Amino acid sequence: MKDQNNQQQQALKQIKAEINQQTSSRSPLPTHNEWQTGDVIGILKLPTLHKELPIIEGTDENDLAKGVGHYAASALPNEKNQILLSGHRDTVFRKVGELKIGDRLLYQTKEATYDYTIYRTYIVKSNNNHVIRDTSPEEILTLSTCYPFYFVGNAPDRYIIEAKPSPSQKSSQ
Repeated sequence: MKDQNNQQQQALKQIKAEINQQTSSRSPLPTHNEWQTGDVIGILKLPTLHKELPIIEGTDENDLAKGVGHYAASALPNEKNQILLSGHRDTVFRKVGELKIGDRLLYQTKEATYDYTIYRTYIVKSNNNHVIRDTSPEEILTLSTCYPFYFVGNAPDRYIIEAKPSPSQKSSQ
C-alpha cells in the first residue's frame, strides 16, 4: 500500500511538472496512438474530496497501482464520446461514494482543464460490460470502481459515476 502511494505521488509530481512546463506553449491534445500504456496523461481533480489523482493510460494492475486508469479504448476529453476512468476502491477511489449528483470532476491535461458535473450514480454487477459504451455525440466522463467499498476480496459489483461537461465547459469549447 505504501509502495502504491509512492507510485501515485511520483506520477502526480511528473504530470504536474509537465503541465507547468507546457503552460507557455499549448499544443493539441495527443491522440490515442501517441499514448503508451503506463504513461501519465493527466490529473483527475475531485474538489469535493480535496483530491488530485494521476491519470494513467491503461487499466492493468501496474497502471492502477500508479493512479486512476484510463480505459484505452475510450475517448479523451473533447472527443465527444465516453471517457472511462477506473480505480481501486481501497486506494485512489477510497471516498468516491461520498460524491453526490451536482459535484464537479476536473480532468486536467497538459493543454487544458475539462470541467464535468456528476449527473448519475449507480451500481452494476462486476461482469456487466454495458457500462463501456459509445455515447457519441455526447461526452460522458465515467468513473468505475469495485463495490461494496469495504468488501474484502473480489467485489461482486461496480460503483459507477457519470458526469457531463459543465455548462461553462460547453460554452468554452
